[in-house]
Amino acid sequence: MDGAAHTPTEPHDEHLAPISRIVTDVAAQFPGARITLGEMAEAFGDRAFGLLILLLCLPSLLPGMASVFGIPMLILGAQMGMGRREPKLPRFIARQSIKREDLLRLAGASSRWLKPIERFVKPRDGFFVGPIGDRLVGWLTVYSALMLILPGPGTNGPPAFGTIVMALGVVEADSRVVGIGVVLTTLGCIFATCVLGALVWMGVRALGWIF
Repeated sequence: MDGAAHTPTEPHDEHLAPISRIVTDVAAQFPGARITLGEMAEAFGDRAFGLLILLLCLPSLLPGMASVFGIPMLILGAQMGMGRREPKLPRFIARQSIKREDLLRLAGASSRWLKPIERFVKPRDGFFVGPIGDRLVGWLTVYSALMLILPGPGTNGPPAFGTIVMALGVVEADSRVVGIGVVLTTLGCIFATCVLGALVWMGVRALGWIF
């Protein structure tokens, strides 16, 4: 499929918050009921890393929605960390799809969480939108994906929130927002690691008491 063949079918609204605008653009590119990750990767080229990571992370901010996208995120993060300019998705991941209506619903709900960041997102040059910054974002995405894959109470939200901010900065080419996302993701992942480490420690101690 040639990404250039897609043409927007809905107007681009500059007044929407960044995440809502990005998701509206995606929905406009693909008017069908479902959108596959492979289609998005082809259509959005060098913006696809940030866009896909953003969309894969959005469900993790909503209460009661389990994160099932950790492995695709891990693969995307590793590719970005190794310096790839565009993602190359394995077939089993490229076939995964998102309902168009769910995508729009997630955008509206998640934007409420991100209003403080979204207010001042705009293109800004700097370290975090260069090659080294991209690699850093990629490896932090891997770390975040591992925290999403491993089960733990309250360990999904903090890493996912920071990763969404990073990905939003990548899509919008905003070095400052990427930098804020790097800090938030690092802190969120450290928190999740501490929680998981405490659970393992308590489990080992419990086994010691039993045996």
